[in-house]
Amino acid sequence: MTVQVRRQSHLRRRLDGITRGAEGRSLEAILDAHLDKVLAVARELDELSARSAVLEAEARRAIQRIGLVRFNPFEETGGNQSFALALTDRYGDGFVVSSLHARTGTRLYAKAIVAGRSDSALSAEEAEALRLALAAPTGGGPARARVSV
Repeated sequence: MTVQVRRQSHLRRRLDGITRGAEGRSLEAILDAHLDKVLAVARELDELSARSAVLEAEARRAIQRIGLVRFNPFEETGGNQSFALALTDRYGDGFVVSSLHARTGTRLYAKAIVAGRSDSALSAEEAEALRLALAAPTGGGPARARVSV
């Protein structure tokens, strides 16, 4: 009989510990607190998911593809001081900036790019920079630059 009494006493203490909890609260209060935490986490997850969707949509429009071509357009200047730089987003929208360097000065030109094409005529170097940009993986670094001499 003593063994049964001890077992019963042990089980009663375990049951009391479970139903009161570590802080003396009832099992119902503990479960309510956990449910509140779960619901708070679910709300926060929904908010983060919405924010993530906004960021992903904005990132598609950010500059992601870069192509650079350096060249020497004039024989009298030294080095490849001139360049064509194409910057586009995931959809091929962006612009090409060109710099022509000569002894008398440097000129800059910019041309809009929509869906990988320009309404303005592109020089060979600008077209190459655009080709490099469009071939670059999205979200990666710049495409390998070509240098003409």
